Amino acid sequence: MRAGLIYSESEAAFLNPLRRADLVFDYNRTPPSRAGRRRELLESILGSVGERTILLPPFHAGFGSNVHIGDDFFGNVNITFVDDVEIRIGDGVMIAPSVTLTTTGHPVHPSRRVDFARFSEPIVLEDRVWIGSNAVVLPGVRVGYGSVIGAGAVVTRDVPAMSVAVGTPARVVREITDADLATRTSAH
Repeated sequence: MRAGLIYSESEAAFLNPLRRADLVFDYNRTPPSRAGRRRELLESILGSVGERTILLPPFHAGFGSNVHIGDDFFGNVNITFVDDVEIRIGDGVMIAPSVTLTTTGHPVHPSRRVDFARFSEPIVLEDRVWIGSNAVVLPGVRVGYGSVIGAGAVVTRDVPAMSVAVGTPARVVREITDADLATRTSAH
């Protein structure tokens, strides 16, 4: 799996004890007034979680245990982590509503998809990344320091540091510069 080779559901069954589905369910049903309980659950669900982390429910995860989040993270509602292998999120990352981070894809030819065959490659979001609403980050992608992924983008390849990437598939449209310190938006 970690090598990015195709594997089946039967072959991956040994990983089932790492799935945190019941804990994710509990987290998503924990009232906002029980912040301490939410934190306890998040620490039990995720592989690691930093300080001052906000992850608004509901969120979804294939495992949960393969997600690693740094300090000062803000995740809005309806984030989906398809984490058959690691998703590493740096410090100061913000993720808007309804974003999907999927480490897993499937072969194109139907005969290769028997028993839910798939491949997985890790995702890395470096420090200070911002991902807009409804974006999708696909297997094996690294988003560089300080970059912005526009709303609705489908990120199929690495994005360099301090860049704005938009579209389907996402394309880098410009660098982030000191001129952006005086603007409200990042795209113009």
